[in-house]
Amino acid sequence: MSLLRDGGRPPRRALLKAAPAVLWGVAGCTGGEPAQAPSAARPGATRTAPRLPAVGAWRPSPGDVQPEVKARAVELVRAIGAWPSGERDAAMARVGALGLEPALVDQAGPLRPGGTEAALEVVDAQYGGILADAASVLVVCRQWVRRADGTVVAGGTTVDVRLSRAHPRWTVTALHPAAPGAPATAPGEAARRVLAAGPAIELPPAAAADVRSGEVHTSVLEALLELARKHRLAVSVVRSGHPLKVFGTDRPSDHPRGRAVDVWRIDGHAVVDPATPRQLVESVMRAAAAAGSYNVGGPLLLSGGTAGQFFSDATHRDHVHMGFRT
Repeated sequence: MSLLRDGGRPPRRALLKAAPAVLWGVAGCTGGEPAQAPSAARPGATRTAPRLPAVGAWRPSPGDVQPEVKARAVELVRAIGAWPSGERDAAMARVGALGLEPALVDQAGPLRPGGTEAALEVVDAQYGGILADAASVLVVCRQWVRRADGTVVAGGTTVDVRLSRAHPRWTVTALHPAAPGAPATAPGEAARRVLAAGPAIELPPAAAADVRSGEVHTSVLEALLELARKHRLAVSVVRSGHPLKVFGTDRPSDHPRGRAVDVWRIDGHAVVDPATPRQLVESVMRAAAAAGSYNVGGPLLLSGGTAGQFFSDATHRDHVHMGFRT
């Protein structure tokens, strides 16, 4: 959860234009599988190096709460996690040019893998919490990195970007990248089904790594599978990359304990988009409660349910949060 429980918001789907000869394999949070161009068909032909995908810009939604805060977090993540050939070590200069502390680069962790160049797509930027003078923005991203041998590795992570109000723009105070557990030796049946459920359940790299780790409770996975029978769900955050405590409080969040999941897009409609049918969001929130969630947050304050089962606040304007006790 975030703010007074959790966080969220939608991104624009970027167009990924890979060369026809390149195979892209998106893998776990901090790494991936090499995407290599196949050998040329003609003997003696020159081997074609894979190209990094062309990634579109991410922009806030008209429905976002304080969109400038999300834009600030995203520009920092892009400055650190994407670089042209030969400019990986210029990250501090790029961050400084944004008017931010260059030493933030040292906190980037998996956002800074070794490589000669990198492209980064922001899948989503959602609130982990938003208060009057402080915020947490969870920047969910995919990343493609060229290794020294020319191969391209597809991966990505989620970064909890902490900000505080400043003039003329909000400033970034800290970065907390996702740290998912190691893949389980034998993921449970529900985990295997969720991992194989695409496109009904879209998992960004950090969320997929969480499911593979075996550290996500079965109640969360089974609820996703139940909701995916009627809807296409785009997950933003499951366990890693989320604040450890409900933002602005001392209460532990259900997310790091593997007992919650956030959904930022339903049937192709971003939850934060004012054009998204409200009845669509309501139907998923009520379905989440029926699937066992004791704590369902979103942009709508719904009636019914058990005491306190439904909630809404500024943090949850951009996603549906589902929390589980067991």
